[in-house]
Amino acid sequence: MDFLWSPWRKSYIDKFKDQKLENNEECFFCKVLSNPEDEQANLLVTTKQSCIVMLNKYPYTSGHLLIAPKRHIANFKELTDSELIEIFQTIRQSTEILEQVLSPSGFNIGVNIGNVAGAGLPGHIHFHIVPRWTGDKNFMYVTGETNVISFSNEDIMRTIKPYFNE
Repeated sequence: MDFLWSPWRKSYIDKFKDQKLENNEECFFCKVLSNPEDEQANLLVTTKQSCIVMLNKYPYTSGHLLIAPKRHIANFKELTDSELIEIFQTIRQSTEILEQVLSPSGFNIGVNIGNVAGAGLPGHIHFHIVPRWTGDKNFMYVTGETNVISFSNEDIMRTIKPYFNE
């Protein structure tokens, strides 16, 4: 079995390692929800009844979205049925919009629950939608520990936001 190491992620993950967020403490999702008017600065794409969609400030690829419930909760068992349904409908809508606008070859869709699973923010469950293209990771990523992002978050925000508001 071969292994692919990504040690550059450790410095980012370590920032949150000892952080224990209680349900009443603020996290970056909760900060966005407390000031939703500043959509561009917050990278807030859309707000639904029980969840939000944001562009990831530290994307793996262009168009990397985060979908989080509005409630500050840590795991699946705390999601209500209506929250769960809306989140998964939003994931479906998001992939459809990204397919239309960015034409990726595929997607990674996932959720990290708990520090041990790689969650940078374990106190507020959120889902990642990562568009993928053939060859989107090249020698820069592998040898230079540099992630090349082809589009700015601002350009992607301007492009995809109208689709969410239809």
